[in-house]
Amino acid sequence: MHNTEEIAFVMYLKPGNEAEYQRRHDEIWPALSAALIEAGILDYQIFLEPRSGHLFAYQKRHNDHRVDLLPGLPIMREWWDYMADIMEVNPDHSPVVRPLDRVFRFPG
Repeated sequence: MHNTEEIAFVMYLKPGNEAEYQRRHDEIWPALSAALIEAGILDYQIFLEPRSGHLFAYQKRHNDHRVDLLPGLPIMREWWDYMADIMEVNPDHSPVVRPLDRVFRFPG
């Protein structure tokens, strides 16, 4: 039995903000990194498809993760506010996220 799960989702970058998005993530706040680890995220990768501005995100996390608690943390809300000007966001500044379904895995 696996003690981790993997998820993937898409977010959306506003045009012309590729370098700024990269810069902000290169300088991710230590308190935010700590919150992600505390929530049970083991691996978090984001890939940019430059022509569309789509951000493909992948997370590997513990089965008993507490990711659902992140939106209630002040550091998470602050990060969302910080990123809201360069991403498509919801009214609360959380990023617009669309989950992806796994259709292939190698090796299976």
